[in-house]
Amino acid sequence: MKLFKYLRALISVMFPGFLHSQTAGLDEKINSAFEPIANVISSIVFYSIRINETVSIPIVLIILISGATYFTFYFKFTNIKDFFLSIRITRGKYDDMERGAVTVHTEEHLIDSNGGDILKTAKKEDHIGEVNHFQALASALSATVGLGNIAGVAVAIGLGGPGATFWMILAGLLGMSSKFTECTLGVKYRDIEPDGTVHGGPMYYLTKGFAKRGWTKFGKFLAVFFAIMTVGGSFGGGNMFQANQATKQLINIFGIEAGYAGFAIGIVIALMVGLVIIGGIKRIASVSEKIVPLMAIVYVGAGLIIVGLNYDKIGWAISTIYHGAFTTTAVAGGLVGVMVQGIKRAVFSNEAGVGSASIAHSAVKTKYPASEGLVSLLEPFIDTVVICTMTAVVIIITGYYVQQPGSTAEGVAVTSLAFNSVIPHFDIVLTFAVFLFAFSTMISWSYYGITAWKYLFGRTKKMDITYKLVFLVFTVIGASASLGAVIDFSDAMIFAMVFPNIIGLIVLAPEVKEEYNRYIAAIRNFKARQAN
Repeated sequence: MKLFKYLRALISVMFPGFLHSQTAGLDEKINSAFEPIANVISSIVFYSIRINETVSIPIVLIILISGATYFTFYFKFTNIKDFFLSIRITRGKYDDMERGAVTVHTEEHLIDSNGGDILKTAKKEDHIGEVNHFQALASALSATVGLGNIAGVAVAIGLGGPGATFWMILAGLLGMSSKFTECTLGVKYRDIEPDGTVHGGPMYYLTKGFAKRGWTKFGKFLAVFFAIMTVGGSFGGGNMFQANQATKQLINIFGIEAGYAGFAIGIVIALMVGLVIIGGIKRIASVSEKIVPLMAIVYVGAGLIIVGLNYDKIGWAISTIYHGAFTTTAVAGGLVGVMVQGIKRAVFSNEAGVGSASIAHSAVKTKYPASEGLVSLLEPFIDTVVICTMTAVVIIITGYYVQQPGSTAEGVAVTSLAFNSVIPHFDIVLTFAVFLFAFSTMISWSYYGITAWKYLFGRTKKMDITYKLVFLVFTVIGASASLGAVIDFSDAMIFAMVFPNIIGLIVLAPEVKEEYNRYIAAIRNFKARQAN
């Protein structure tokens, strides 16, 4: 009860009048405060090139897809040829080799985020990370697998038709290469403290990687910009939006009365999130490695049941997707439906090219950066190629890709109707899935945010507690209010992360290739020793 009172007091100070108004008055005040800056940032980040009267493509989307295509060719289709190697690494097949690795790097001093000299991570033989490969993958997946997999896919198909599914799969496959690049760099340039705590992500490879090339100020500018956007995105899209949608789904499905329901649910969610994030990446990884497989099994399992019961429609569905993808209307609609709406509402939920996932992957226990880069390329495959595609196939097979007579349902409601048409009352299970998706996204984005926060303000206990407390306050606010402009603002901040990150990936790509070759050579030697 004391915690409840303290939280109420803190919210009252930060947002005067909030606890005395659950009406549109508060929502309007918050939205009006964010709307001007949200409009400016959104117009810059999502500046679009008009293709014709009805179709325009945001510049940030072009950058993401162009970058993913470039890395796919530059690394000679590592997303395809190394797919099964990635699975073996995730299962721990080469853990002994990685723990016993001896660095081949020469001792090289770099500039850390605080201006002092540090050595490359590979020189730190006592500490090699905090979590294993599977836990790092689960932590990153818990941030990407979310409402975009359920609601965003329905929106994409609604705009682009069944053919949008093809472009979604293609985008997911290409995104695997971007993820490989950024997560390899995340491990290569991470900082490891004496107690083993890891700090990594684009902030660090932009700072240190560019400093090696004599571009210290430019790298620092990009890193600070990225960190600021990450903090903002963690409060908004990674927190408030998730809490808001989970709360709405709970209220709708269980018919909970309005009033203080949102605030009460927000308190519960905040307490649950707080219990996890207080333990840092190890606790987050421990929870994620249980939640992510559970989500995948329940959701994908239900989808497979529906596909199995409608096995006679599988060929028709594939044909519909294929032919729909290459008609003039569907190509434009598919690109808009999958890519543009993916940017706006996480259809591109795998975040490949955004750089956020490299923060979680940086904490892995390995001395070979490319090992985690290879593990990370599974993330877009699971998130987009498997889970998003399963949603799309269910919607198409059940016929809900066509607006039903008299229906105004969209997003998650369409997906719910599609599942319910075959599995009665699945909307209750879907509500549970939505809640888990939201919860897992929040705990992982809290780690992204706090890593960026500490990069900006210092790695002190005070900064740690401050960020977590503010994060939990925003959880309650997100669950309690309708924050349209805030969400638009945070969406723009998340995708603003793309600009400095892609610059860093292109500049540092040759180093990724070196790390990849070093790791592959180590595996060959390891296999040769085992054979002897």
